[in-house]
Amino acid sequence: MLRILLSLASGGLFGAGLLVSGMTDTTKVQGWLDVFGAWDPTLAFVLGGAIIPMAIAWMVAARRAQPALGGSFPPAPAPELDRRLILGSVLFGVGWGLVGLCPGPAMASITWGGTGGLVFMAAMIAGMLLAPVLRDRLAAPALAVR
Repeated sequence: MLRILLSLASGGLFGAGLLVSGMTDTTKVQGWLDVFGAWDPTLAFVLGGAIIPMAIAWMVAARRAQPALGGSFPPAPAPELDRRLILGSVLFGVGWGLVGLCPGPAMASITWGGTGGLVFMAAMIAGMLLAPVLRDRLAAPALAVR
């Protein structure tokens, strides 16, 4: 029960942070990405505000054998840059730039994002469901034609 309550509090704090920082405002995000036009540098503070406490959390976690609420820490990601990572990053960046939302802010703004927010969420969920299918099809060896 404690784990559920802490998860709820963490999610609420994350959503509130996205709202207060302006990450749920698509025009603010697109202004951050428009470096050759009307660039809005304020989201750099959001990035700094996220990196600093996360760096501290990583240092604390590195000293612990297991998480405070039980379970185990996930394994570290592979350090190499492969085709899947690069393609996923490009698709994420293009989607973020075109729409001005990424998954966290999209979920935080779902109740007031209007039709555009709902369409984005539907497209994001469809992409998440289709990605493994497409990945498996692209990885499968081509059938020999006789």
